[in-house]
Amino acid sequence: MTEPLDVPYCSFCKHFKDYLEVEPLGEIPYEVPICAAFPNGIPREIKPGGADHRKPWPGDNGIQFERAAGKELPAVLQ
Repeated sequence: MTEPLDVPYCSFCKHFKDYLEVEPLGEIPYEVPICAAFPNGIPREIKPGGADHRKPWPGDNGIQFERAAGKELPAVLQ
């Protein structure tokens, strides 16, 4: 099992897109982060402090973390 990261590393990924507003029935709308790998929402297990997505993850469409150009990675991600 991969150690969880304490850094919201999705924001350093070239595949990160934006946030998708979700309005569940009977609840307040909220936003979920989306990317090329997970266009319907990045799984909770991968979000900040979660699993390391530098390796394949179920349903990631063959797309894993890749550093975005011009963004310096924290030491924990190197």
